[in-house]
Amino acid sequence: MKVSIANDHRGTALKKKIMERFKTVEFQNEGIDSDDSVDYPDYAARVAGKVSTGQCERGILICGTGIGMSISANKFPGVRAAMVWEPAVARLTRQHNDSNVLCLAGDFLKADEAFKIVDMWLKTPFEGGRHARRLEKIRQQEAARWVKKQ
Repeated sequence: MKVSIANDHRGTALKKKIMERFKTVEFQNEGIDSDDSVDYPDYAARVAGKVSTGQCERGILICGTGIGMSISANKFPGVRAAMVWEPAVARLTRQHNDSNVLCLAGDFLKADEAFKIVDMWLKTPFEGGRHARRLEKIRQQEAARWVKKQ
């Protein structure tokens, strides 16, 4: 699985640990590797753009809270970014929402907890069924919004 991963300055350490831990994942590093201050929307756009266009199956974004990355990534067509703080939520975002971008809080998650979240998110499949019907409604809303903008 190709996973685009990025971070701002507050997610550098956690990103490095995740990439070291999940060696079987083909990560495309779109983030910075320093603590120099940068603007999170720039990095969210790199990952969300790759997921939106199908260049990567999924993405992981890390900033201080995960919230800014989530807001920014969800502006891209077809992106379903979820800010996750525990493994059970990671499982549900995959099962029910088919989330394709995982957003993490670099300031609030310890590495061991982040590893559990990423592992659960990577291995959990989408359930389909009634959830597929709901996602189709979201796709229709998104398509209508993008058509009006263009």
